[in-house]
Amino acid sequence: MKQKQKIAVIIGAGPAGLTAAYELLDKNDIKPIILEKSGVIGGISQTINYKGNRIDIGGHRFFSKSNRIMRWWQNILPLQGAPAKDDLLLDRNISLSREYGKKELKSSLLTKYKSPDPEKTDKVLLNRSRVSRIFFIGKFFDYPISLNIDTLYNLGIIRTVKIGMSYLKTVLIPKKDVKSLEEFFINRFGWELYLTFFKDYTEKLWGVSCCEIKADWGAQRIKGLSIKKTLSNAFRSKFYNDSSLSQKNVETSLIEQFMYPKLGPGQMWEEVADIIKENGGEIHLNQKVVGFETNNGNIVGCTVFDKVAGKYKNLEGDYFLSTMPVCELIESFKEVPYEILEVAKGLMYRDFITVGLLLKKLIIKNQSKIKTINNIVPDNWIYIQEHDVKLGRLQIFNNWSPYLVKDLENIWIGLEYFCNEGDNLWNMSDTEFKDFATGELVKIGIINRDDVMDGIVIKVEKTYPAYFGTYDRFNMIREFTDKFENLFLIGRNGMHRYNNMDHSMLNAMVSVENIINGVKSKENIWFINEEEDYHEE
Repeated sequence: MKQKQKIAVIIGAGPAGLTAAYELLDKNDIKPIILEKSGVIGGISQTINYKGNRIDIGGHRFFSKSNRIMRWWQNILPLQGAPAKDDLLLDRNISLSREYGKKELKSSLLTKYKSPDPEKTDKVLLNRSRVSRIFFIGKFFDYPISLNIDTLYNLGIIRTVKIGMSYLKTVLIPKKDVKSLEEFFINRFGWELYLTFFKDYTEKLWGVSCCEIKADWGAQRIKGLSIKKTLSNAFRSKFYNDSSLSQKNVETSLIEQFMYPKLGPGQMWEEVADIIKENGGEIHLNQKVVGFETNNGNIVGCTVFDKVAGKYKNLEGDYFLSTMPVCELIESFKEVPYEILEVAKGLMYRDFITVGLLLKKLIIKNQSKIKTINNIVPDNWIYIQEHDVKLGRLQIFNNWSPYLVKDLENIWIGLEYFCNEGDNLWNMSDTEFKDFATGELVKIGIINRDDVMDGIVIKVEKTYPAYFGTYDRFNMIREFTDKFENLFLIGRNGMHRYNNMDHSMLNAMVSVENIINGVKSKENIWFINEEEDYHEE
């Protein structure tokens, strides 16, 4: 008698959820069903099309130290300029075949995923050069900071000496018991450099003092970045040019190349979604999970609110993979110890607003030395370090991919603001916010108001899980959820961890491997983005 097909309920259609579903496709006995609360695919990695101009929310570089992830992306969208072969796909399936003891490859998947000719389709990855800088005191500085002549000239002699002396002090007398993010930065870069380039931007991002943020954030996001490594990379680049996409010996913050979907990051995830549906998986939009049924240490089903039909329904499952915010996940259980519920309610998030502005041109005052092409500075994004504006970062979409811009005579930019849902920024009307954002760029000499042709405001909730609030007790959440053998927390919000896209994908991949191999411990899932192999080296 044929064994009943098992169901894997996946909550969320962002990179982690879609990766999990894709990885389950060639497992004949498990069917992935994705439930997505919103009406779109890709989570914050979606691409929004506004009158033919495409917006990348937050900027997504397709780069990873993991060969598995780099191959995975190129299985979906081949690299433009590369031969249209199935070598990567065969490599992936042979690897899976060996790992799970399979003797045959699933030929239907090989046919389904066959790569198109990358020279005759929009379904490709572009190889892009990374340029990002800091805009501070009306001048451009390399990001990360490089100690070259231009940097020293822009900083001035007095500030440069202070930076050097304070860094020397930290080298000679490092603080051993580092608890806050401020202490982490000072220990790594010195007091003066922290004040100059880290403090204001970080507090714009999180909305609280660096003293209130746990050092975990610094340890996770910039683990390998240091003055020593920056100098080493600068010296090495003078004599050795790593033109490969792997850039294995380069700190992630210092990489010079990355892949990027021709039509924005959402193109990758829309393509993955199509493959999932074509191969028997299901994706249901506008479905909010609001409750869980448990039995003997497992989740046996969930209650779902269909936002379109306006009614509730129940869905049974054998495995549950969640990317939903942890606070919402915990609230969905019927019986939760008070202290666990208290920690969940105390978890904090930072919300995000992007303003897309269509311009006739950019103006960069007093920047005669800056090289421009068609009146556009070369940056993918610019960190705005100026104290008197709320703007955190500026994207220039023309430089991510020219195909994001409908008319290349125009300049298409994204202004990024960090806020809290319900605060003054969040509560502005779209018209008010476009005017406010335009005024900030005029104030710091980036644009003329008369050159703004059109704009759009996009608000995204819970973009950044925060390392303050009750985060210092998050281990209690983990212990509670890990007790459910068939529940797997994956992705940025699912794990309340500031993961990059590739880390979230690896969370999903390892979770699927645990399901297939019957591994009960979740340790290897939580270990991703902590161990050297997966980290920003």
